[in-house]
Amino acid sequence: MMSMHDVDTVVIGAGQAGLAVSQYLTRQGREHVVLDRGRVADRWRTERWDSLRLLTPNWMNTLPGWSYAVSDADGYLTACRLADLLTAYAASFGAPVHEGETVTAVEAADGGYLVATGTGGSWRATSVVVATGAFDLPAVPALAGGLSPDVRQVTTTAYRRPGDLPAGGVLVVGASASGVQIADELAGDGRHVVLAVGRHTRLPRRYRGMDVMWWLQAVGALDRNVDEFPDRAAAVREPSLQLVGRTDGRNLDLEVLHRRGVVLAGRLTAAEGTRVSFADDLTTTTAQAERRLRRTLARIDAHVLEHRLGAELLEPEPVPEFLPPRSPAGLDLAAEGITSVVWATGHRRAYPWLRVPVLDADGEIHQRAGITDAPGLYTVGQRFQTRRNSTFIGGVGPDAALVAAHIDALRPRRRRSVLAGSRP
Repeated sequence: MMSMHDVDTVVIGAGQAGLAVSQYLTRQGREHVVLDRGRVADRWRTERWDSLRLLTPNWMNTLPGWSYAVSDADGYLTACRLADLLTAYAASFGAPVHEGETVTAVEAADGGYLVATGTGGSWRATSVVVATGAFDLPAVPALAGGLSPDVRQVTTTAYRRPGDLPAGGVLVVGASASGVQIADELAGDGRHVVLAVGRHTRLPRRYRGMDVMWWLQAVGALDRNVDEFPDRAAAVREPSLQLVGRTDGRNLDLEVLHRRGVVLAGRLTAAEGTRVSFADDLTTTTAQAERRLRRTLARIDAHVLEHRLGAELLEPEPVPEFLPPRSPAGLDLAAEGITSVVWATGHRRAYPWLRVPVLDADGEIHQRAGITDAPGLYTVGQRFQTRRNSTFIGGVGPDAALVAAHIDALRPRRRRSVLAGSRP
């Protein structure tokens, strides 16, 4: 039998974005529920490989009303450890999370919204916050369909460890953080690895004695508002970083992989059976990444001079330019002994359940600071929602605050009641 519940606000997603919103709504005394298809922080447990660590050091991983205050502030959390911490965070303020509630439809109804779930229940709400994250579904290119069924294909959300792949070499497609980390792990396992390189941003893990994230925060790069960019869409599409979270400060980039024996190739352009083709763009792509690197280091050095920080910091270490080797135009995977392909080609969002006209031509939620054109419908956790760090653990808080404040200002507050979920 279908059950109907009335509530002021429904938050969809119990990851860091949804929990941050819940924390602010709880402070306001606003009645709400948080619905999640799995457990709290489920994707951090089920869609990350075993060795993954965050790219942000622990001191950056703050949420509203909570910070990671432990001895390893300069370390990097594993995905499972982060999931445990987010679970404890939800419990710390009694977030009204309802686990195992897959949202199947959100539609306008009676001046608000009707939210239906796979368990047969539904919620009438005046406001809905979509907090399902910026990394929803793997963005596997259509050319993947041309590969032979003899080639095992996995995405970064399905990859766990080298031993789960068939014996043999691996083609990794994509050279941002996920792609280079997986390629490095597979090379360390003794695999023959080919890396198809697309657009990326090269940065050292540490510079002048400090973590590069410290520098990006210090120079204001992470807090830069999306509206400050001449081309908002181009800013959202900026390539991701090549980094790895290790306390030894080790760099991980194309030069490191090349020295480890990883074969570097250009962007993957075609796949037919066991034959693949690559664009002749490796030199161009690495040169673009090199220019971004030099601009960032110059900005850091200028910041040091402006604020007279030289006495407290190390002198700048040289970061040698990387000149890539000649790239293969194509390969026969079978002849190379390559039996698997790992797609590290980014993610896309999908909202088949969102029956409100707020999606743009690319299927993304059209929003400004989390506020959509549909009154009472919001989103948090989108890539570059307001600032470059909007998807960081420590970056979702300000966006959640904006959305919660908008809800509180425009909607009369209902009498708060206890809405028991799967968590107290």
